[in-house]
Amino acid sequence: MKNKLLISCFIIFISCQCIAQNNTVWHGHKCAVVLTYDDAIPQQLDNAVPVLDSLQLKATFYITAYFSKDRLNDWKKVASKGYELGNHTLFHPCMGGQGREWVKADYDLNSYSVQRMTDEIKMTNLFLQALDGKTQRTFAFTCGDMKIGDSAFMLTMKNDFVAARAVRNEMHTIDKIDVYNVDCFVVNNHTANQLIEWVNKAELTNSLLVILFHGVGGGNSLNVSISEHNIFLHYLKQNEKNIWITTMMEAADFIKQYQSLK
Repeated sequence: MKNKLLISCFIIFISCQCIAQNNTVWHGHKCAVVLTYDDAIPQQLDNAVPVLDSLQLKATFYITAYFSKDRLNDWKKVASKGYELGNHTLFHPCMGGQGREWVKADYDLNSYSVQRMTDEIKMTNLFLQALDGKTQRTFAFTCGDMKIGDSAFMLTMKNDFVAARAVRNEMHTIDKIDVYNVDCFVVNNHTANQLIEWVNKAELTNSLLVILFHGVGGGNSLNVSISEHNIFLHYLKQNEKNIWITTMMEAADFIKQYQSLK
């Protein structure tokens, strides 16, 4: 009877240890949150960066090189503050067609070759290196489009990137994440409370939550108001004990290291 009791206690202890490890897998936090901002929209510089600075929060800005041309010095300053500049292509090409009439013919992926896409992406890496001096980079698929015809162009570019972000509204635990196809939740006029619900789910499931912002107080139809954006960032700051707020680069490095040990 005594031996059975000891064995039962040992099993309970091991189970509790496993649960504790799973609950704090993200650098001792319940979940990881990566804030991403796409397209080098000026309102991100004017309305997002100041509050991120004030709260000392990390974020990743996915830069479309052509869109950033009018404020290069400002984006260079963003990089100098420690924010990650990610690759979001040279001209932001997307698949055109029904429902995407806004895609310009010159930048319709239906008319691209894999070589053209690869060349433009690599050129953007060189452009970003001129801004921040870095050679390691993460990528964000434009419009979530991953193929030229039947060819998944990232397959030939994995040596050029540490990770790549998609646009499906999903989150996953660390063992289920494909770093070259990282899911994210797209902000489309959501309230702070709705964004906080995403974070609460990430905490409950011990997942990685990547959030994609476009307009912040304008600049894009996929927008978030300045006030809701600020309320949400303050919530993250107030709950840093449970939330690892990091960049896509740091998250990807951590995920790769974790998965390599399993």
